[in-house]
Amino acid sequence: MTAPPSHAAKGLSGGAVGTGDLVFFVVAAAAPLTVMAAVAPLAIGMAGRAAPLGYLVSGLLLIVFAAGFTAMSRFVRNAGAFYAYIGRGLGRPAGAGSAYVALFSYNAIEVGLLVAFGWFTESGFDDLTGVRVAWWIWSLAGLVAIGVLGCLKVTFSAKVLGVALVLEVLVLLVLEAGLFAHGGGPRGFDLGTLSPEHLGGPGVGGMFVLAVGAFVGFEATAIYAEEAREPERTVPRATYIAVAFLALFYTFTVWTIINAYGSDRAQAVANGEGGADMVFAATERFAGAWAADSMHVLIITSAFAATLAFHNGAARYFYALGREGLLPRRLARVSPKTRAPVAAVVAQSGLALAVVAVTVISGADPYTVTFLWSNGSGILGVMLMQALAALAVYGFFRRDRRGMPAWRVRAAPLVACAGLAVLIALVCGNLDLLTGASGGVNAALIAPLPVLFVGGAARALRIRRRDPRAYERLTTVDAESV
Repeated sequence: MTAPPSHAAKGLSGGAVGTGDLVFFVVAAAAPLTVMAAVAPLAIGMAGRAAPLGYLVSGLLLIVFAAGFTAMSRFVRNAGAFYAYIGRGLGRPAGAGSAYVALFSYNAIEVGLLVAFGWFTESGFDDLTGVRVAWWIWSLAGLVAIGVLGCLKVTFSAKVLGVALVLEVLVLLVLEAGLFAHGGGPRGFDLGTLSPEHLGGPGVGGMFVLAVGAFVGFEATAIYAEEAREPERTVPRATYIAVAFLALFYTFTVWTIINAYGSDRAQAVANGEGGADMVFAATERFAGAWAADSMHVLIITSAFAATLAFHNGAARYFYALGREGLLPRRLARVSPKTRAPVAAVVAQSGLALAVVAVTVISGADPYTVTFLWSNGSGILGVMLMQALAALAVYGFFRRDRRGMPAWRVRAAPLVACAGLAVLIALVCGNLDLLTGASGGVNAALIAPLPVLFVGGAARALRIRRRDPRAYERLTTVDAESV
């Protein structure tokens, strides 16, 4: 087996990314405007008054997860974050299996978002100009733009994501400010919606599926650890800032939407004929038509920003696995000028192009099939990796806490793993709420995850038999500072 590329000479651009850049990558991947305008009405329809707390509880659980996750980031810096963490804590075969699952999950989410971007843009452009351009043309245009950005310096992508993120957050703040300027909705402001008693109501299980999915991508801070300045500081700081911001922003925004219609009516509105547009309607009523029109445009940029963020993450998984021999080593090639993983960007773009082509040729609905189905698989896969990563943190620090407090590297990871296991069970039991598909289709969407995990573990064991030295390098080709 050929030797891996020299990280020092050919690796990613070290020291290029700061805390703010990491926060933009993570929060843009979460697509707060898309989540609030397109997904929050579904959560409100399921759980009513319990919806705001659903987002808050999900965020708190992920902060517990982040305590151990960021502790391990001080010692493991690898662009294949989940893969490296799980490999160090649970063994190389488990790490390799998780690598394939993570690669599949990130790519599934990215291609789904790319198709959704085309779908949103087709509708938005038609509304603004009266000209209808097919969604797949917009998706291909977006793919070209994202591919170009992926080949440039990583800091340029961070700037693009930063602008898109600020705009989409601002338009939601305009809605919230408008509601407060009007003194609240028909019932004023109801703080009772934040009472924990509502979490015992019907539909809460399904609501948690959507709430947890709204945070997917926050772990991307660790993916950029090789490119971060002072990663032992920037990665933990950016992770906490991103998760805390999303948890508070989601909770407050959902609470605002409920109060815009009245806590006694919001669930009925969400389940009614105009439920899908309830955020846009509330924005027009309390902030004006200009704000609602702006929101229709910004949901397009929100989808683009999320696609770009997941594209960057997926490309870095291709790069990391190519570098360590779990995929063809040519995927580890980087641009000598920008230090971007250009071979991985091309591979990821080719995969996305194939999915767009299959959707067009098959006549499948781009939103209800390609977007929802691929994101159903992808979100579940990322959650599985989070649970395994939490367990891996415990395994990594079990015998030697390396100066870390026990609550952070032992108690917190086990609590996070248990909580994520419960939420994974809820997702599997309610996957139809994400995909809108039948039981057979949902089983087919779940099936690749265990198959890929077993295949990856088998690949690692095969490497151990054929080249023990290459096996020893798995999960260790990074800037470890133990």
